[in-house]
Amino acid sequence: MTDNSFVKQQILEAFQFRHATKEFDSSREISDEDFHFILETGRLSPSSIGLEPWKFVVIQNQEFREKLGAIAWGAERQLRTSSHFVIILARKSLDVRYDSDYITKHFKTVKKAPDEVVKDLPRRYQNFQEKFGVLENERTIFDWSCKQTYIALANMMTAAAQIGIDSCPMEGFEYKRVHDLLEKEGLLEEGHFGVSVMVAFGYRKDEPRPKTRKELNDIVTWMK
Repeated sequence: MTDNSFVKQQILEAFQFRHATKEFDSSREISDEDFHFILETGRLSPSSIGLEPWKFVVIQNQEFREKLGAIAWGAERQLRTSSHFVIILARKSLDVRYDSDYITKHFKTVKKAPDEVVKDLPRRYQNFQEKFGVLENERTIFDWSCKQTYIALANMMTAAAQIGIDSCPMEGFEYKRVHDLLEKEGLLEEGHFGVSVMVAFGYRKDEPRPKTRKELNDIVTWMK
């Protein structure tokens, strides 16, 4: 065996283990340490130009979960039974346009960029965002942010699977009603965020059917 073959096998076993858990064992709770680890893998995820355009809202309040379940039909069982439930928010145009205060502040305080780099950001990213169609309308800007959140989502689910924790990603919700509910609670920070995707974490109630996937040769084309 090569030095990293054991690690590779562990990773593949985690992918075999992971499945979209529809109902969790509500008697089992994820430890604070394990859930912090899952959140940390989201925090450390890559994003376009390093903007980290996400926020993770952990919904543990049961009354709020019930309200959410009434307008998120695809998440009703997960809201009722999961140990932890996360709504991933994405930053909107107020923050991710090339000329936003958020980008300037992020590069100054988080990325520790030199002043000359920060000064040149609007010109540099205006060209990038225009060239790739990000600025066509509010929806294209928001979609660009949402795409980044799915990287964090995938990393969190994979990390959870590697330590034996189940998960389920969900888009089955009425966007406007969920948006309005979160806005009423002040969670969208006055238009800076929108709802991207939801994900539940916990421990499976029942064992799933064996995983099925296409063969690798059916989905990979090599150009040499």
